[in-house]
Amino acid sequence: MYFASLRYTSPTFVASMVNTIASLTFIIAVVLRMETLDIRNTRGMAKVVGTVVSLAGVMIMTLYKGPVVKNMWGALIHIHGNDTIHEDWLKGSILTIGSCITWSIWYIMQAITLKKYPAQLSLTTWMSFLGGAQSAVFTACIQHKPSAWRIGFNIDFWSTIYGGVVVSGLIIFIQLWCTEQRGPVFVTMFNPLSTILVAFLAYFVLGEILYTGSILGGIIVIIGLYVVLWGKEGDPKYEVNSQEDSSLNNEEQMETKIQVISSVGK
Repeated sequence: MYFASLRYTSPTFVASMVNTIASLTFIIAVVLRMETLDIRNTRGMAKVVGTVVSLAGVMIMTLYKGPVVKNMWGALIHIHGNDTIHEDWLKGSILTIGSCITWSIWYIMQAITLKKYPAQLSLTTWMSFLGGAQSAVFTACIQHKPSAWRIGFNIDFWSTIYGGVVVSGLIIFIQLWCTEQRGPVFVTMFNPLSTILVAFLAYFVLGEILYTGSILGGIIVIIGLYVVLWGKEGDPKYEVNSQEDSSLNNEEQMETKIQVISSVGK
């Protein structure tokens, strides 16, 4: 749904909508009682305010352009493409919203799965394997042309290698580790930084136009991000570890009771 929405809308629209994943994950986590939210507390209010501020910064980056920042040098990498984009904003918006919702649910499912299966490496392997198998079946049903499976030794090849090794391997493993330590909301709050990094890398590497609205929105996103992180700093240790600690305490209590009973029997 994410890649299909890029064909029907614009990358700027998709990049801005993807940053709503943090807000959606926060709402779902609160509903499922995986995230503590006390509006009467200052830190609890900071979570809500920071989320809204980050979302406002992303919208500023998308809707407000402002003056153009002059590029003092040319592009380091030149990419020439001949693919045409078929605009269909209604279909593209539905696909983007569906992608964001399922993406948020995916983060929640990671946190739930790690409670019973705390093995990040093997979980990453299973997700990548099943995702690849699912994509292969879906592509075989939709794309009947052999050209859909043909990859030349060009940017397509290197992007596939990067997507498999870094995105589907290293990044998911790091996300799983962070989710186990701090929860899914903590991980998704860093998603708005991707929009900032894309804008600046496109400016310095690809030579694309950078507007002052992107810089202003990026600053607001960072402010909102740190407000949320300050609010989460007052939270207790994540539920996964607390449940493990409580189970260990219960086991210690049971061992103590067994020792007392056995000593009394003797």
